[in-house]
This record gives sequence, C-alpha cells and structure tokens, in this order.
Amino acid sequence: MLAVHPVDKAAQGEGQRLKRVLNARSLTAIGLGSTIGTGVFVLTGTVAANHSGPALTVSLLIAAFCGGLAALCYSEFAAFLPVPGSAYSYTYATLGEATAWFIGWNLLLEYGMSASAVAVSWSAYVVNLLADNAHVHLPAVLVNAPLATDATGHLIVTGAWFNLPAILITAVMTAILYVGVRESAGANTLMVCLKVTIIIIFVVAGIAYVTPANWHPYIPPNTGTFGHFGWSGVLQGAGIIFFSYVGFDTASTTALEARNPQRDVPLGILSALAISALLYVAMSATITGMVSYTKLDVAEPVAVALDAHPQLSWLSPLVKIGIVAGMTSVILTSLLGQPRILLAMADDGLLPPSFGSCHPRFKTPHVATLWTGVVAAAFAAVFPLDILADLVSIGILLAFAVVCIGVLVMRHTKPHAPRPFRVPWAPFTCVLGAAACLGLTLTLSSATWSRLLVWTIVGAAIYFGYGIRHSRLR
Repeated sequence: MLAVHPVDKAAQGEGQRLKRVLNARSLTAIGLGSTIGTGVFVLTGTVAANHSGPALTVSLLIAAFCGGLAALCYSEFAAFLPVPGSAYSYTYATLGEATAWFIGWNLLLEYGMSASAVAVSWSAYVVNLLADNAHVHLPAVLVNAPLATDATGHLIVTGAWFNLPAILITAVMTAILYVGVRESAGANTLMVCLKVTIIIIFVVAGIAYVTPANWHPYIPPNTGTFGHFGWSGVLQGAGIIFFSYVGFDTASTTALEARNPQRDVPLGILSALAISALLYVAMSATITGMVSYTKLDVAEPVAVALDAHPQLSWLSPLVKIGIVAGMTSVILTSLLGQPRILLAMADDGLLPPSFGSCHPRFKTPHVATLWTGVVAAAFAAVFPLDILADLVSIGILLAFAVVCIGVLVMRHTKPHAPRPFRVPWAPFTCVLGAAACLGLTLTLSSATWSRLLVWTIVGAAIYFGYGIRHSRLR
C-alpha cells in the first residue's frame, strides 16, 4: 500500500506544485495560530461553568496529555511521510483506503467545523467590541445562528437569519489563503505574536486579583448528571476542550511546503502543543481565580473576569482586540489545513480531480480552498458554537486514535525503513494514545454521536458513489 501512496509522488515532484517556504518557526506559529483561539477565549468558560468547575485546569492537562501522545505519533509519520494529507495520508499508508476515507471525512469535521466554530466566536467578540467601544449595535437577526439546541440536545429555530460577521471573516481568510501560503504564514505569525502577548499580559495583570476562595471546591460535587461536575465532569470537560488542541495537526498538513519536513514538522508539532498547553493552563487558572466559575457560562469569559475588577478596565479593550486577532489566526490556519487534505484525497481518486489542482501562479490548492471557504461560511452562518465544537472534538479524537494505531502498523510492515523521528516506547505510547483518545470520545454526549453517525452515512454515500469507482488503486 505504501508504495502507491504519496511518498513516491513526493519524490517524483509532488512538492513542485506547492512552494517550500516554511521553516520550523513558521510551522510552530501555524500550530499555535490554529490552537490558541476559541478554546482558551470561550470554551474555558463554558466548560468550567457546566462541567469541571475550577478543575478546568485538570481537564486541560488531561486533554494535553492525550494530545501529546498523538503528537508524538504524528511527528513520526510527518517525518517519515512528508505529505499534505495529515492523518488521512498516514491512515492510507497503513490501514488502507476505506479506513483512510473515514478518517479523511472526519478531518473535514476538524478543519471545516473548527473554522466555522471560531468564526462564530469571532463574531460574538466583534459584536461586543463594537457595542462597548464604538457604540455600534448590529441587528440581532444578522449576528446569531438561526439554529440552536434545547436542554435535550435537539435542534430548535431561534428566529435569527444568519451570522453575517462569521460569514465575512471566513470569506476574507479564504481570499488570503487563495493568494499564497507565504503571505498567509506571515499574517498568521503576526497575529500569533499579538495573542500570545495578550495572554501573558492578562495573566501577569490578573494574577494579583486572584481570590483562592474561587477555586473552592476545586472539583464541585456531581449534580446527579454524568458530566456535570465531579470526575465525570472533569473527563467530559477534557473531551470537549480537546477541540482546543487540534492546531498541531495543521502543521502536518503543510509538510510539502516545509523546507526541511523531516526536521521542521516534528519540531513545529511538538513545540505548538507544549506552548499552547502552558498558556491554556495559566489563562484558565487566572480566569477561574478572578471570578467564580458559576459566572463563566458566557461567550466572553475573559471579558467577564476583567469586568469583575474595575481596576483592570484599561486592559479590556486591548484584550478584546488581541482575542479578535487571535481568533482570526485560528480561522486562517483551520482553512489552511483542509484544502491540503482534499488535495491528497483527490490525488488518490477519491474526490474529483479539480480538488487536487493548484493555481499556476499562486501555487495554492485554489479550488479546494474556495470549496472549504464556502462550506465553512455556510456552517458558521447557521449553527451555534456548542454543536460545532463537539463535532470538531469527536472527529479529531477518532483521527488521533487511528494515527496512534497506524504507527504500530507501520513499525510492523516497514520495520527497517529510516525514521528521522521515532516515537519513544512506541508500543506503550501508541496503545495508550489510542486508548486515551477513544476514551474521551465516550464522554461526549449521545447527540454528538448521533450527528457523527449522520456525517458518516453521508461520507459513506460519497465514497461508495464516487470514490471507490475512481480510486487509483482500481
């Protein structure tokens, strides 16, 4: 199987279609750009208020541990198979086409829904910023999703038309990515520097206003419902907040645009995960220490923490601007990853050839980029954050589990192949990584599993209706 997949294609000039312009620093910035956003600026509040309480930091550490195990496996694959398809390509090379399609289809949940989810959060912060600082109030019907979920998890109609700001930011980021990855990486690096600086300033300024009593009880007692405080809440919180750590996967999708993928891609993956985990825990501990976790079930938890302390009013506009910039970079990098997966799937014949075409001037997968932007904008326009975030988490957890298993398969089928990066204690690390990721999927709601089933059925219809008949293997 490996002999017909992208390794040979890369050697035959695959990399000439895409510009090799990214170094380790750029890849780390891409990983951070895709990671630090809605997770730390929005989901931290809702997870703390509804699931884990102040033990949000434990949920983040559990998610980071599971993500770290997967990141090690990603690093071995990214160095061994420097191809643009990420987990899809790794699965294709180890577990076959049908499983690869399932993972590739789920990766569309990760990237497309991630961009949509962050665009929804971006819209909420921009609307808040305009209202508080410019006294501009946009019509509610144009800034909210027309669909939402009720207490039972079923979809309901809200009366809103669509989320216009979310559509606009997705369109702008798609246009930037259409032009070129160098320009996209440069813009992303600037936004990453800004949001990391804002997080550090917030933590340094806010730590003086932390009240230890807000951390008690650290793990609130369970309310009688699975996932609502207690250790079940901590674990479900980890499953939901795992959405926050998907960024390092984006670095692996740009392997063919890296100058030295065998060295730079693993370094970018592991660096992005380590830095984001450190910033997440520091930010979350500060927020839950500044204000009671019971007050954080809002779209702008950072703003709530600042508003609780008038002495920090000077920091509020700066933080909001930084958050908007931070979310912008997440949208950008999420939209960067998916077209490259579509490109790999098209190269294997599972999608129409147009998805694999690259712009003759810009050297970008322009058709796949446009389709990604259109779909992401459509989902951002009509769905609320909670549905999108849960779908992202379950999609990426399944992909990570398969990648962990794939490393073991590759070790068995290609034991003597040179590996620039090797997973330490591979059997133990890979099995633990797969088990941890699959375990977190079991903590997610039944409604999320139902939506995944519908998504899988749609994907299966496309695979058996088109992909299997046009596959290069046949």
